[in-house]
Amino acid sequence: MFKRWFSRNTTTNGSSNGHKHTDSLIELSQVIKTYETAAGTFSALKGIDLTVNKGEFVSVMGKSGSGKSTLINMLTGIDRPTSGHVYVGNTAVHTLSEGQMAVWRGKELGIVFQFFQLLPTLTIVENVMLPMDFCNMYAFSEREKRALMLLEQVDVVEHAYKLPTAISGGQQQRVAIARALANDPPIIVADEPTGNLDSKTTEAILALFKQLVSENKTIVVVTHDTDLAHKGSRLITIADGLVISDEAIIREL
Repeated sequence: MFKRWFSRNTTTNGSSNGHKHTDSLIELSQVIKTYETAAGTFSALKGIDLTVNKGEFVSVMGKSGSGKSTLINMLTGIDRPTSGHVYVGNTAVHTLSEGQMAVWRGKELGIVFQFFQLLPTLTIVENVMLPMDFCNMYAFSEREKRALMLLEQVDVVEHAYKLPTAISGGQQQRVAIARALANDPPIIVADEPTGNLDSKTTEAILALFKQLVSENKTIVVVTHDTDLAHKGSRLITIADGLVISDEAIIREL
């Protein structure tokens, strides 16, 4: 489904300070995150060790306040660990400056949010082109063509020149996935991507994720949806800032 038109060779960006212990695509080593609050110090993560291999479809579950969103923020560089190491590929994410982080994130990660985060004053196709423009990826003359190709793959190309408010929530989430794929990142991170969608659209989004995994993308999904969580290849459960379960999902033939 997702033809690799205008595909790029992935290169490592940013610093590789420190030591990466495994050949995994993602490695978190003894990651601790604490926040200072009016009530005192709050530990959101309490020493997380986690590896994810290329081509895995990993679901992360946990109750509100368990630390799962903080974990995703560590992986994406949206927030930084108080201590510990975060590697994606050979990049030591925890060492990057803000400028390096923005460029690295734009090229190496595709992020899908629960509430879509489409810019309301840009058309659908312009929203998908935005990461290419920001990171100066692909020739300028190719960007619109690539964006239209991605919108075709997620079945919303007929809405390409509309504003986001003119399409449904499910269609906006499809656009958000197309935008996440704009720079052909090796990793897609999705935070509650189906939380506001009906069951039919949820199944369609899941099918898109499975297709991406079949093309050797790595998917990490944070979800409250038990059914969605069990559709991946691996389920990680977090409670009180710790990984309490990490299991492969075995399906009957």
